[in-house]
Amino acid sequence: MQTQNWKASAKNILKAELTRKGIDYETLATKLNELGVEENYNSINTKINRGAFTFQFFLQCMKAIGVDDIRLS
Repeated sequence: MQTQNWKASAKNILKAELTRKGIDYETLATKLNELGVEENYNSINTKINRGAFTFQFFLQCMKAIGVDDIRLS
C-alpha cells in the first residue's frame, strides 16, 4: 500500500493556487484580513511551510484568493 504525505500534498496544493493567482503571503494576509480572518505574513508563512494548517484555514485562503474549484491530482 502506498502512503501519501498528506501535509506535503496540502501545502503543495495551497502553494500552487497562490502561484496561479500571483499572490504572495503578504497579499494573502491582506485578503484574509478583509474577510475578517486575522493573519499576518509570519503566521501564514509558518502554517503553509510546515504544511500543518486546518481545513478551515485552507478554505479561508481559497475564498480570499477567489478559487472555486480545486484539483486534487
